[in-house]
Parts: sequence; structure tokens; C-alpha cells
Amino acid sequence: MNSVPASAAPRPENGGAEGGNIPRHVAIIMDGNGRWAKARGLPRVAGHKQGAEAARKVLRAAGTAGVECLTLYAFSSENWRRPQDEINDLMGLLSLYISRELDALHAEGVRIKIIGDHSAFKSDVARLIDKAVDKTASNQRMTLAVALNYGAQREIVHAVRSLARKVEAGQLSPDTIGEAEIEAELDTRDLPPLDLLIRTSGEHRLSNFLLWQSAYSELLFTDTLWPDFDGDAFRAALAAYGARERRFGGR
Repeated sequence: MNSVPASAAPRPENGGAEGGNIPRHVAIIMDGNGRWAKARGLPRVAGHKQGAEAARKVLRAAGTAGVECLTLYAFSSENWRRPQDEINDLMGLLSLYISRELDALHAEGVRIKIIGDHSAFKSDVARLIDKAVDKTASNQRMTLAVALNYGAQREIVHAVRSLARKVEAGQLSPDTIGEAEIEAELDTRDLPPLDLLIRTSGEHRLSNFLLWQSAYSELLFTDTLWPDFDGDAFRAALAAYGARERRFGGR
């Protein structure tokens, strides 16, 4: 859980993690858009725009490196507390990104998956998201999972409620409920186990993101603000991951 600059790890020649140890599933808490804009005397929306560009670069780097799934924390269930103008800007950028990138992502074999409840968004935005998910559903090269209106505690609550309903209906015995049964109820049930979780901007917390899934994932915190986190920074994070020894509590 050490904090390192994104550029601290050596960059491998093959563009992936050191020694070819590529994480199957990488998740990123994309933090620092507002601070990036403030430092430049720009409105927050400018930071979000640059953050969208960073997401595009990182997705490309992840695909080239052989990462199977990239999960991005785009809009948390707590983000509704932000000013309405900023929420509107975020929704507009999300719509623009999907409209601009969908055909290219589909052509590159990227499957788009949503975790969280995007039905809470405006109907036109929700429909656009559904279109992207449906269009790319059969793609197999890589998965881009986008967390929208997502909160890990709420995800776990929903999983517990679903299991409780099955018990109540006589479909499940409480004594048979284990980790696998809970995982089967999570939004990430069809994704690979989470190997690496990155947070940008110098903050050292998970902020209600993938709490169950990160139980044994490697955590990497970098001071780099998200708009400045590019392909090189992502490759450096993969190299840092590749240099670690994962023990899973065994020794």
C-alpha cells in the first residue's frame, strides 16, 4: 500500500509489467480533475475534459499491455452531492465520450460494462449508455467497466438482500452462503478478480469503491493528478505491480 510517484517504477521494454506479469483486472479511482483545473485557473469542467482524454490514453495502454479488464470509477453514488452545474457537465462529457468513441471501441473489440445504477441518470444519457453496452456485448478482446452511480457498500447491501430473498423463498439455505454466493450477486460477477487498484492525486483511501473485490488486490497510490496520468504513467504502474510478490495471506 505504499505511495509512489507514477514515474518511480522502471519502464519495461515490452510496455507491460516487469517480467511479463500483467494484471488481468486493473481498477482506477480517477481523482484530481478539479485540482488540475484550479492550478491552471480553469473551470472544473476543463479538468473533467482533460480527465476524459486521460481515460482514453490509459484504455489504449491497457489494451496494448494485455490487461483483460479496466474498471474506471467515473461517477460515485456520493457525487450527486456536487453542484448541479458540475453534474450536468459530467453527464454531457459522458455522452460526448460515448458518442465519439463508441464505434472505435467496438471496432477494437472492447466490451463496455456498467457497474452501479445508471438508470438514475437522465433518460437520454441512460439510453446512450444502454446502446453502448448492447452494441459491444459480444466483444471479447477487452472489457471496459465503468462505475456509474456506484457505491461499494450499496452493492454489498443489494447482494445481501438478494440472498435473503432467495432464503425466504426456500431457494437457498443460509448455511450454504459463502464467498462465492456473495460474489455471484455483485456487479462485477462476470469480471476477472481485481489484481491492481490505482488511485491518483495523492489521496490514500478507497472512497467506497470495490471494497469486496479489493480484499487481496494490490493498491498503488500516486501523487499524479488524473488529467496528467497517461500511457507512460499506466505502464509504470504495471511495472510496479510486476515487481511485487503477491502472497494472499499464505506466508
